[in-house]
Amino acid sequence: TYTWGLGGISFALFLILTVTGVLLMFYYRPTVDLAYRDMKDLEFAITLGKLMRNMHRWGAQAMVVMVIAHMVSVFLRAGYKKPREFNWGVGVLLLSLTLFLSFTGYLLPWDQLAIWAVTVGTNMAGATPGLGNEGPFSSLLGMRINNDVRFVLLGGTTVGENTLLRFYVMHCVAVPLIVGALLILHFWRIRKDSFSAAPRDPAEQKIEVWPNLIVREYIAAVGCTLFITVWSILMDAPLETIANPNVTPNPSKAPWYFVGLQEMLVYFDPWIAGVVLPNLIIVGLMAIPYIDTNPRGVGYYEWKDRRFANIMFLLGIAMWFIFIAIGYYCRGPNYAWYWPWESWHMQKPAPPPTWNVFGPAGKAVLPIWLGIPVLGLGGLAAMVLPKLIEKDIPELKSTLLFAAATAGVSVIGLFFGMTALQGMWLVLFATLYYYFGFMLPQRHIRSLDWTRYLVTMFLVVSTMGVLLKMGARLCFEIKYILTIPAVSLNI
Repeated sequence: TYTWGLGGISFALFLILTVTGVLLMFYYRPTVDLAYRDMKDLEFAITLGKLMRNMHRWGAQAMVVMVIAHMVSVFLRAGYKKPREFNWGVGVLLLSLTLFLSFTGYLLPWDQLAIWAVTVGTNMAGATPGLGNEGPFSSLLGMRINNDVRFVLLGGTTVGENTLLRFYVMHCVAVPLIVGALLILHFWRIRKDSFSAAPRDPAEQKIEVWPNLIVREYIAAVGCTLFITVWSILMDAPLETIANPNVTPNPSKAPWYFVGLQEMLVYFDPWIAGVVLPNLIIVGLMAIPYIDTNPRGVGYYEWKDRRFANIMFLLGIAMWFIFIAIGYYCRGPNYAWYWPWESWHMQKPAPPPTWNVFGPAGKAVLPIWLGIPVLGLGGLAAMVLPKLIEKDIPELKSTLLFAAATAGVSVIGLFFGMTALQGMWLVLFATLYYYFGFMLPQRHIRSLDWTRYLVTMFLVVSTMGVLLKMGARLCFEIKYILTIPAVSLNI
């Protein structure tokens, strides 16, 4: 199957980016006075300069997509299982660095799109718990705007000359060297762990890597290069007006692959949306080989025997791209909701007021002392209940009954002030939680030992928590489930 070539295509794109990047370095100077001028020279004065820049920009976008697709392909073939656990972790690091490499390069054109996309992205760093000026517990460590982790990243309190130079060094030197070293390690482990799993049928004919696989990989790489070249000839990379810190676009959006995190800022505090959830995703991906003990389906696309793992993984991927699509296509001025066919010139009404469930008097409906045990016990129950119920529950029938019961509650709620839209959201998100957060684990993973089960359920409940918080905001305008202003902790 040619989907095995996604890793090779990703590497081919890395080589394209390396070659075009080195050529661009000859004509680029990382200063706020010259960076944008050099972009214009590449566009209009330098032979093949526009083509090189276009290939570099579109190649970077394509590499992000291909690395994600490669990860999905490897997961669906269970290519992370013994003896490939370590190499899966290396691959997760390479995915993270691919995103960071693209992000650091986003600033270099020094246009309006670049400066404000990076401003939005780096603002999340200021919400790092303990290390960011706006993060939880930052006051306990004396973090301020001029000494927190965002200040270190930017080289100042705002995106400026120091930021441009730092991002240039990271983009052109530091991160590529790390990626190159990890690629060498990744390829070595592929060879050491063997290229493929044992055949499903022992009588299946063995096919050598050379020339069969190598020739196909080479053809894929040539095809990828031709595609990027033709695309770059037909489609110019974006370049807006020169960066102006005094003129803020409305809306300001992060690079597309981080727009999903920006969309989550609607439902979560920055320390959760921009720090906790991304790191939880990385740690969760690395933990997969050690919590998935199912020996079946290694080396093949297998749905029936790996149903729970495949469904939950694809749910996470789908959520990521749904958040990206919402943030990219459905958010307009003031980050209000605009359908893709609606004009941004249309004035949207102010959003309704939000409220908090647990918090200090005057800031929430219920007190903090009640919220902590309620959330703690509720989370514990959500994690252990699927394992404690040992009897098989009919999956489809029980889900439909739960959806019907929730719809009945919504109908009753109409008589107490609930709107039809709120009722619809309630049925949707509650049913999604029941199926993915309870029904699937109860059917498929309750036989795991307690350690693996709890780690798996923590990841499942965290994923479902994102959906529930989104539903709480859309259904009932709930801003925080729990707020503790004294330590800037908001959930």
